[in-house]
Formats: sequence, C-alpha cells, structure tokens
Amino acid sequence: MAVTASTIEVGLELPELSIPITRTLIVSTAIASRDYQDVHHDHVLAQQRGSKDIFMNILTTNGLVGRYVTDWSGPTGHLQEVNIRLGAPNYVGDTMVLTGQVASVEEADATSGRATVTVSIRGANGLGDHVTGTVRLTVSMGANS
Repeated sequence: MAVTASTIEVGLELPELSIPITRTLIVSTAIASRDYQDVHHDHVLAQQRGSKDIFMNILTTNGLVGRYVTDWSGPTGHLQEVNIRLGAPNYVGDTMVLTGQVASVEEADATSGRATVTVSIRGANGLGDHVTGTVRLTVSMGANS
C-alpha cells in the first residue's frame, strides 16, 4: 500500500531492508551500470589493489537506496534527489541493512496534489556504515492524487 502525504510525519521510521551482498549482485550490477573496473568483478586484481575482495560500486548503492525509498513510498512516490556518501565497502558475504527516517515533510502543493518528503537513510554492514545520506521525493496527498 502506498504512503500518502497525510500519513507521513517527521520521525517516521521506514521498515528495515536487508540485502545479502553476493558475488552475483556485485558483478551483475557493475556490468549493468557499465562500470568495468576490475575491483568490481576480479577477485585477484581487487586483492592486488589492496582490497580483501571485489566490492559494490556506487551506482549499485545509489540504485538500492532509490529502491528502498520507493518500495516504502509505493507507486505514487517520485524520486527527486538522491544525495549519498559511501563509507565502508560492501564485500561479498556481508549483508547491508538499510534503514531510514523521515527528516522533513514540506507542505503539499495544491496544484499538483503532492508533498515533498526528505528521508535520511543509512546502509550498514559488518564493517560499519556503507552509505549515509538523504533522499528527496514527492508523494501524493491522497488516494485520488
């Protein structure tokens, strides 16, 4: 069920999303985003460059953050801006847990029937914070918007 502007308030927590970090996820999403850097698909070369294994690229992280927020908002949620910062790498075998909290809700625009919501997000793994940031999206005012 989609959220609406009338059901969102500052401090509302989004449900957690756990994402297992698999070799297939890392390699396939790097290829899908045309990121052919060897540290995202070649274990041996990643180690030679000082990494313990291949690791997730920022484009995949960005996409997963967007998915997390739009899964919560439902089909009426429209991403406006994703502003993230990477921290600890997402390595094969770990799990990233995404959490979020509504940071602000701007008054709905009567013409469009949509309100702007900012969500603070965090994606943590066994090493610490992989990603932190904010996502700004618009949501409808009600079921008929």
